[in-house]
Amino acid sequence: MLLGCTGSIGTQAVDVVRRNPDRFRVVGLSAGGRDVAAVARQAAGLGVGVVAVADPAAADGMRAALADLPPDAVPADVAAAEGWRAADVEVLAGPDAASTLAARPADVVLNGITGSVGLGPTLAALRAGATLALANKESLVVGGPLVRAARTRADQIVPVDSEHSALAQALRSGTEREVRRLVLTASGGPFRGWTADAVKAVTPEQALAHPTWAMGPVVTVNSATLVNKGLELIEAHLLFDVPPERIDVVVHPQSVVHSMVEFVDGSTIAQASPPDMRLPIALGLGWPDRVPDAVPGCDWTRATSWTFEPLDEAVFPAVRLAREALATSATHPAVLNAANEECVAAFLAGRIGFGDVVATVSRVLDEHDGVAAADLTLERVLAAEDWARARAHEVLART
Repeated sequence: MLLGCTGSIGTQAVDVVRRNPDRFRVVGLSAGGRDVAAVARQAAGLGVGVVAVADPAAADGMRAALADLPPDAVPADVAAAEGWRAADVEVLAGPDAASTLAARPADVVLNGITGSVGLGPTLAALRAGATLALANKESLVVGGPLVRAARTRADQIVPVDSEHSALAQALRSGTEREVRRLVLTASGGPFRGWTADAVKAVTPEQALAHPTWAMGPVVTVNSATLVNKGLELIEAHLLFDVPPERIDVVVHPQSVVHSMVEFVDGSTIAQASPPDMRLPIALGLGWPDRVPDAVPGCDWTRATSWTFEPLDEAVFPAVRLAREALATSATHPAVLNAANEECVAAFLAGRIGFGDVVATVSRVLDEHDGVAAADLTLERVLAAEDWARARAHEVLART
């Protein structure tokens, strides 16, 4: 299953699958519903039998897009092997469509949905027993204890974020008791080295111009504010059971070393590859096996330099906020994520400044009472999110 099939992760996953037809077969696709024509083309190209769209109003458009596909939309290999017909494709629609799809039989569910709406599909895939290739970090951040409790086996979640994929690979080099610390690398975003005053004047166009990665707008802005790295710190803690105080963040502008693990004997194992998400996607789909030629490797015949520098937390306090949220209560990470989503939307719409994003998130976090992990339920997570979004709107209205 490919969830979020028209986004950055989804489209690259389709590329990986199409280049490895003997290894992977997609049985279902999900998307928001804004581009039903793209979903229809993917369904035809992959021979998919069911598609899900989150927007219930897009159901008829989805069926029409399938019916309007030209004859050459179905590759010869799909037509020969599957006898695929557009009229046979099942269409699911509504806010729970992706969760319904994720609960159906599949070996692997790749969750590439953006935002905390990915929590439901994450839980559905885990409860169904599928291996979850997780690119939707927000669902783990928002519902960490619930996600961990839904696992049917310890190795059921395979991270697809490049940093966590790198950590999973490096952790193969030693036992759990031999790990001293995890080191998450960050590109530093487009404003690395800027002063706090200069950052305040950043425009949406500048924030969307990431120096090394091509991503969706929300993730790109999160990378510019370093909120993304804060979410990744929470994710690393939940995925690998390493205490937050033993997880560091270091700035690596070249984005070739994707993260590192330091062991108790002083050795550090780093995973390096060109910045191409198809590698962690392929590894997530094929885990624990590697997919040959997923991406071109580093060119060791050319001179190159890699640099590392400390994170400037005075200018980019988001990682510190994430640490504090993780230490405060089970719902503070959900509040951080929800408030940030609202602030990013307001920033991209031109309603607030760049500096207002993290400042507003910090204020909302300070006002949240929190729920203990022992008392956490899905309803309380959703209630905390709703409160955070409403409170963020109130604060932003006066900004």
